[in-house]
Amino acid sequence: MNRNRCALACALAFASCGALAQQSSPTTAVLADTLIQLYGHLDLSIDDATKGIKDPAATGRLGWQPDISSNLSYFGVRGGRDIAPGLRAVFQFETQVDVSATPGTGSNPASSDASVKGALASRNSYLGLAGGWGAFKVGKTDAPYKLSTARMDPFSATVGDYNSIMGNTGGDNRAEFDTRLSHAMWYESPNLSGFRVNALFAPGQNRASDNSAVAGGEPNCTGGNGVFAAGPAGTCTDGAFGNAYSGDVSYEAGPLYAIAAYERHVDVNRLGDEATGGGPAPAGAVGVHNETAMKVGVQYKLPTRTTLNAIVERMRREGAVDAFNERQRNGFWLAATQQVGEKDDINLGWAHAGNTPGDPGTGPIDNKANMYAIGYKHHWDRRTNWYAVYARQVNHTGAHFDLGASGHGITTDGHDAAGTIFTGTTLQAVSVGMQYNF
Repeated sequence: MNRNRCALACALAFASCGALAQQSSPTTAVLADTLIQLYGHLDLSIDDATKGIKDPAATGRLGWQPDISSNLSYFGVRGGRDIAPGLRAVFQFETQVDVSATPGTGSNPASSDASVKGALASRNSYLGLAGGWGAFKVGKTDAPYKLSTARMDPFSATVGDYNSIMGNTGGDNRAEFDTRLSHAMWYESPNLSGFRVNALFAPGQNRASDNSAVAGGEPNCTGGNGVFAAGPAGTCTDGAFGNAYSGDVSYEAGPLYAIAAYERHVDVNRLGDEATGGGPAPAGAVGVHNETAMKVGVQYKLPTRTTLNAIVERMRREGAVDAFNERQRNGFWLAATQQVGEKDDINLGWAHAGNTPGDPGTGPIDNKANMYAIGYKHHWDRRTNWYAVYARQVNHTGAHFDLGASGHGITTDGHDAAGTIFTGTTLQAVSVGMQYNF
């Protein structure tokens, strides 16, 4: 009995340091002489948002609507043991915690999701080996492309999350190049005089030559749009891809942090945008082609306790007809955090999506967009804070970018109740929330 109590006490003692390690460096190899760590993150907010749709043909509740949102709250267990001199076996399993909603499959007018986010190991989970040479892990994880700039978004998981545009090729509620990749293997390097390298490969596991089937062992089409994508029922023709490659190189010294990152999705199926798949574009105009994204980013902390962030991103779709290619564009993110006193921060952010060569429905069109965010955060201590955020998404005529994509539990999409896109809208949201880490 005393031995069991001791084991439990040790586990609880390591919980708090595990939470801090998770928040500061999600990709750091677990090398401490720790048997097990428990950690968690809770984030709930009270929001009020509007789609900004004024089209007389639109239906549904189009004005301001309040909600209560659970924003990437999670619980996890990780640890390991030494198995040889300089070699450690490590593991982690992490699950989303739907604090304010009933766990289950997700569904909204923009997409269907057959996965259960509240299931055990629904988030970053792995088994691997670690040592002074770094770590090699197998499982599923936020890709290096995503993790490399996560620290540059002070609005993460709020209505002002930069994923409304950054890493987001077409808008809506998903960021294809800022995501978690399943059935993956990856390497994390140690700190080499300020440099770190991360590299990931995820095999497609798809028997269909055009990746129109659900990958083996998965509930969803690859690419984040569920199993009921555009095109014939049950096919993956709205962004499903085969093999994925992701990597980044970062450098940190004093107040400077800089990254360069790249990600490639092989044979991305967009046939749902063509006439043969029920879409508006002519046959052969969109097709199945590779999609890539690359970005460079810099974060610098000034002596005035001001943190500046800048990211420039370039996304490409190879081989598509320009007039119907909405997946190729440039974009950028600028953000600043000003510390006021010892416990308060003021945050500003601006994300911009440049024009694409075309659009499957209309051909060339003005589909630029800008998202502006302003926020305030008060830290009671290192683990607990409250925040307030206002975000405004300004879509040009052909754009339909969302607010809070890929992080905020309740998104505000540019669709009416029937799922029809009404373009040229201005989305707005205000949010007040609280975070607790353990």
